[in-house]
Amino acid sequence: MAVPKRKTSKSRKRLRRTHWKIDAPAVATCAHCGQPVMPHRVCPGCGYYKGRQVITPAEA
Repeated sequence: MAVPKRKTSKSRKRLRRTHWKIDAPAVATCAHCGQPVMPHRVCPGCGYYKGRQVITPAEA
């Protein structure tokens, strides 16, 4: 059975895990109203997607 010969140090372990970070979500602007939206999703402000109205926005 394989057993480690030496203890893995904290710095070595943390160096290996430096690439596990989370990325910020991508943000695009709506072509119709200019509000920031996530790509490939209906704009919650105006309800448009790819140049046509898909939903009616909720009036607050």
